[in-house]
Amino acid sequence: METLHAVGVRTPRSDGASKATGSGVFAADVTLPGMLYGRIVRSPHARAVVESVDLSAAEKMGAICATYGDVPRQLFNPRLVSTEETTYKDWMVLSDRPNYVGEPVAVVAAETEQAAQEAAEAVKVMYRVLEPSFDSLESLKGDKVIHDSILLGDEKLKVENNVGCRMHVEQGDLAEGFAKADVVLEREYKTSRRYHAQLETKAVVCQPEPGGGMTIWCTTQTIHNTRILIHQIFGIPMNLINVKKTTLGGSFGSSIHTNILVPICVAISLKARRPVKIVYTREEDMHDHASFEMRFRIRAGAKKDGTFTACTLDMVMDMGAHQVQAYPLLSTVFGWWASFYKWSAFRYDGVAVYTNKVPSCAMRGYGNPQTSWAVESFVDEFAELLHMDPLELKLKNYVGLGDVFYGQGITVKSVIQSCGVEETLVRGAEMAGWRDRLPPGRKSGVLRRGLGMARSFHTSSAGSPTSGAVIDYTGAMVKVNEDGTVDVVTAIMDHGGGTYQALSKIAAEELGMPLENVSVVQSDTQTTVYDVSAHASRGVYAGGGAVLKVSKEVKEKLLSFAGKIMGEDPANLKIVPDLGLKQGVVLSQTHPEKRMTVGEVTSLARQRNMGSVAAIDSYRPTAGPPHFIAFFVEVEVDVETGVCRPIRVVSGADIGTVVNPDLAEGQIQGGFSMGWSMATLEDILYDPVTGDMANRGMLVDYKLPTAPDLPPNDDFKVFFAKTYEPTGPFGAKGMGEGSYNPVAGAVANAVYNAIGVRLYELPMTPERILAALRAKKGGA
Repeated sequence: METLHAVGVRTPRSDGASKATGSGVFAADVTLPGMLYGRIVRSPHARAVVESVDLSAAEKMGAICATYGDVPRQLFNPRLVSTEETTYKDWMVLSDRPNYVGEPVAVVAAETEQAAQEAAEAVKVMYRVLEPSFDSLESLKGDKVIHDSILLGDEKLKVENNVGCRMHVEQGDLAEGFAKADVVLEREYKTSRRYHAQLETKAVVCQPEPGGGMTIWCTTQTIHNTRILIHQIFGIPMNLINVKKTTLGGSFGSSIHTNILVPICVAISLKARRPVKIVYTREEDMHDHASFEMRFRIRAGAKKDGTFTACTLDMVMDMGAHQVQAYPLLSTVFGWWASFYKWSAFRYDGVAVYTNKVPSCAMRGYGNPQTSWAVESFVDEFAELLHMDPLELKLKNYVGLGDVFYGQGITVKSVIQSCGVEETLVRGAEMAGWRDRLPPGRKSGVLRRGLGMARSFHTSSAGSPTSGAVIDYTGAMVKVNEDGTVDVVTAIMDHGGGTYQALSKIAAEELGMPLENVSVVQSDTQTTVYDVSAHASRGVYAGGGAVLKVSKEVKEKLLSFAGKIMGEDPANLKIVPDLGLKQGVVLSQTHPEKRMTVGEVTSLARQRNMGSVAAIDSYRPTAGPPHFIAFFVEVEVDVETGVCRPIRVVSGADIGTVVNPDLAEGQIQGGFSMGWSMATLEDILYDPVTGDMANRGMLVDYKLPTAPDLPPNDDFKVFFAKTYEPTGPFGAKGMGEGSYNPVAGAVANAVYNAIGVRLYELPMTPERILAALRAKKGGA
């Protein structure tokens, strides 16, 4: 295999200094001359009708104010990743029928933040309060109507029993499959609701421009979809809307869609005719978004040898008060479940239900962490019924090389062309001492240790051979400057995990340049071609695929110019990095004395009017290959207090060619932290009387694990499978979401191995662990 000089090499982060010093410009850092500060007036009720709004006191204070009467009265969906005909719409910029505590009903803008806050508090809203619904199963009874009607594309739909959307998929003969089974198991699982806890709360600055335009700086994973949505709502021509990139302080899916404060800020800035800035407090951010709570019922049958013969999955999803991506998520949950194991025959029924909670949106893994926890807990228990090692059962049934993978749901599927499942499981088991673990019945004492494992995967983009119902393409411009340096211009966003570093490496590798000569330019919608969104672990695979495609075009042009200057056939030339010169060098393969630096070629090309060495193009992946991850987790459970802590972790990952080794390892460690928190700690609780969150702050009420709560580096081992993805840039696949997906399942199975009790609801808090132990003792 060819030796690579940039891809796969451990290098300092190009944005490391700005991260460490805080010099990166986030949306909240943007300040403009004449700027006003905005504050949002929010409903204190979970379900109500606004009967009147009195703005007089706020206006006397000098504030500019807007209500639902000042904004376009049209329904929309803030997420524009799916095709129009599969997009459900139920949002308004400002609402007169709020359906969750915190839903925006008005907005004010004033000269200072304090004045804006005082003006917001002066707005008087009269509500007719209605009884809310906080449980998805109760909501399905339809007694409390949350939405009368919604739109599907442009078609008006009546909402029945608070069901936002449904999905049914069936394949094979289920009756025959269950008849063949020697063992049948059915279990129910319930996940929690979680807050994304990204470092950066959401922020936006809007500046009206002469001629009716609008410039926007905002927290987002998609600058182009933000521009499209503002155009759709306000009718501003897209060439007059410019959404500028800012540094993104994490997201975990919370900004795949256009955040609601963006159109709110556009509305008030248009009315004020001045720039306006709105920044969420942490409490406001917690009232803005959450993960999806899911209930699963799984039933499966298998032969004595462990061959699955049939499986059904029924899933009820609590999406909160509005749809951000409910229908696509119903589809991906099907895809994750169907792509786990060879079920032979299967049926899936999913339903998304409205409740009067904060709207749910994508959270790292897009339904995969919830599905993986349920499936891997189920398969672990199934193995015990079959008297098989769970590892053996998984290896016997996994969907792998040559099989069909549903990357982002039923319409997005491709054939798996690279697979490291066996390596991650077998090698991981050896490193973790899997064969030496004791069964639960042989544990004693107050502190009991258990070893559990789980596997999962995620897609690398939403690409597929056919277009499907998901939009997935991106673009890039690569330009070689007259000094031999390179600009990469792309609309894709970096959440903070190192996507820009990977894109620089891919361009440097293809162009034969030193990595330090390549930089990703901070750009905007007026200087980039379309990118759908930084989601679906597509940054390296799809974004890198676009950069590689365009870099090939640039390389061809560069060698063509060099050939003319050097009097050589371009096919006889190659580019190699010269770290001493800090340049790429063009060499003749037959006449070694003929050599020029890339800077010399581009400089002469300018002087001879040959043109710029640049190219721009779009790229749509025709596959969305899975990256596979396995976790082996050892825990210690105190059976007197119920406290559980992680002792040791081994994780194996198949991500194809590892572009950024250090950052890839960091992703796995970060994924474990989030998965541990999901499994043992996080849950958003709602007050049944007020409808507000009971734990709505992070200082006391909503806790996350910190470094001392996790295993030290010496007890956290990571390895990468040796695979190569033929459709990926230099053989690479994605990995950001996959590193999170299997963790809760591995922890749940470890807890069972420690104490001999299975828990079917998350989080597995000390109280629930103790209750399960008491129930077991009482049953015994």
